Order: sequence, then structure tokens, then C-alpha cells
Amino acid sequence: MTRLKTRIIDLIGAVGPIPVSEYMALCLFDPEDGYYTTREPFGAAGDFVTAPEISQMFGELVAVWLYQAWQASGRPLPATIAEIGPGRGTLTKDMLRAVLRLDPAFAAGVSFAMIETSPRLTEVQKETLAGQPVRLDWHQTIETLPKKPLFIVGNELFDAVPIRQFVRTSSGWRERMVGLDDEDGLRFFAGAGSVDPSLLPAGAADAPEGAVVEVAPARAALMAAIAERIARHGGAGLFIDYGHLQPGIGDTLQALRKHDHDKVLANPGEADLTAHVDFAALAAVVRAHGLDVQMTTQGDFLLGLGLLARAGQLGAKADDSVRQAISDAVERLAGPDAMGELFKVLKIQPKVGTS
Repeated sequence: MTRLKTRIIDLIGAVGPIPVSEYMALCLFDPEDGYYTTREPFGAAGDFVTAPEISQMFGELVAVWLYQAWQASGRPLPATIAEIGPGRGTLTKDMLRAVLRLDPAFAAGVSFAMIETSPRLTEVQKETLAGQPVRLDWHQTIETLPKKPLFIVGNELFDAVPIRQFVRTSSGWRERMVGLDDEDGLRFFAGAGSVDPSLLPAGAADAPEGAVVEVAPARAALMAAIAERIARHGGAGLFIDYGHLQPGIGDTLQALRKHDHDKVLANPGEADLTAHVDFAALAAVVRAHGLDVQMTTQGDFLLGLGLLARAGQLGAKADDSVRQAISDAVERLAGPDAMGELFKVLKIQPKVGTS
């Protein structure tokens, strides 16, 4: 049994069942035993592989979009390019290489920021990005960023922000809790707390007993802070994650460990906990700040920015094995049976005629 699991069992024994959101936050971000604060989750040796680690093409094309968004905003300088939740720093490293090639004067005129809450990952990022010929600063929140146009990207950010779950019972919708069974093992319970019906998606009233809905006030708060900053100071935002473009009903909370699915309650602190992102809910937050929102799939996004042409450039002078690896990366990133359809993209920009 993990040390964190023992601590969670002791906590529940003392205070009673805890909401799914609290369990998720403890598993991921506990200062002593949380998944992201203690482990190296990324890459083949970790528990999952993110798009930037599949191919440099992903980061390069994200940089192209940010550069185009900067041009569309009137080329404001000074400005900040930021990544929030930057993992090992791979995405920013690839973006920097592309930006320096696209427009060295632009790269020299903007500042680059990493928004990271984990001291351990901050050190990993500094190692990854050592020697870059640009200004790089680290921040724990967007609140401390300079008050100037912000061009921000987040890849697989919102899926790890804790969610609340509600389960349909015979007496209505109740918050889903994590409690103890008769043998002091972790299990899910329906709590006593009800839910405001206005928070539930369409169709919830007709959902069968046992159905689960997910709401994410912490995600909405984070997106509101980002949107408020862009609405006030200008800029653009790009957020890529797995999820759905329309709200729905269903339990999407999952655990990933060693590149395979794990039981959500089995190994607290040793498995990544995520849930699908409701992009429609995030878009509503953005629109409430007067900004324009566009949503698409990762496949359409990357193909539209020239993924195939970039793959051709990389493979032009390569041997057969490298060309095959590039082809495989294109399929993983953009293929409909891989990340191309599962992952969605949310683009934020000021409405035409505003800044």
C-alpha cells in the first residue's frame, strides 16, 4: 500500500468520505506524496507520452500558430509567450527553435515564461531549456506575469485539474465521494450533498440511476483567469487536451500507470488521474469575457498548419527508418484512430476589431 493511500484512509477515517475533487487533488498535488510533485510521469520510462515527445513537429506547428496570432493582433511588442503546465519543457524547447527560425527579431522582442507550480518540474524544465538565447522566466501563477499582451499555450493542462462528480441515485443527484468499505478499503459512495440542477448538462433529468456527470469549477476558474488577462491586455490562447466538444453524461475519471489503465482508487500518488475536458464549458467561460473562441480536433489543427509539408521536409534527406518514424508520428498526432480525433483544440483570440 502506498504511503499516500495510507494517509488518505486515515483522513477518511477521521473526517468521513471526501469528494472526488479532493481525492484527485491529493493524488496529484500532495506536497509530500503527490504524483506530479514526486514522480517523472512523462516519456517511455514514465506513465504516458505527450504530443511534444512524439515529434518535434508538434511544438513547431504550435509556434507557427502563436506567431500567426501575434501577427493578427497587430504585432504588439513587448509581449509574453507562455506555456502553462509545461511538463519537462519539451514543447517550449521546440517552440523556441521554430520561433528563432521564423523571426529572430520577434524572438528577441518578446519574453518567454513558464507557469509551473511544481519545484521538481521547474528544475527539470530549467535543465531542458538551458542555454536558450532568449529571456526565460518562471512563474507559479499567471497573476505574476507582466501586464502586457499574452500569447499562452497549454497542452494536456485541464485534464489534470480536479473535477467534481455527481451520481444519480434514487433520491436524485448526489455528489460522488471516496470513502471506506467494511474492510477499510477505498470505494466510491453517493454523498449527502445535492447539486444545483443548473450545473447539470442537458439530459441529466432523464439519466438512469447510477449515471455520473462531471463539473469542473476549478477548470472554469483557471480559464476565467486566463481569459480575463487576454481580454484586458491582449494576446491569444491555445489549449489542447483530450475531451469532448459538447457536454454530456458519463464517468471519464481514469488512472494511467506505466502506459496502461489502472483502477482509480488502487494506487494514489503512483498513477496519473485525469478526466476528459468539457470544451464547451471552457468556451462559455471565454465568451463571457468577450473573446472569440474556435474549437477543432488536433488532427485538423495540425494538418491545417502544414503537418504533412513539415513531415516531408524532415524526411527529405533521411533514411528509410527515419522516414517511417516520421510517418508513424504523423499518424499518432493527427490520425483519426489516434490523437487526431480524441484530442481537441480550443483557440482564444480577441474578436475582430478589438484588442
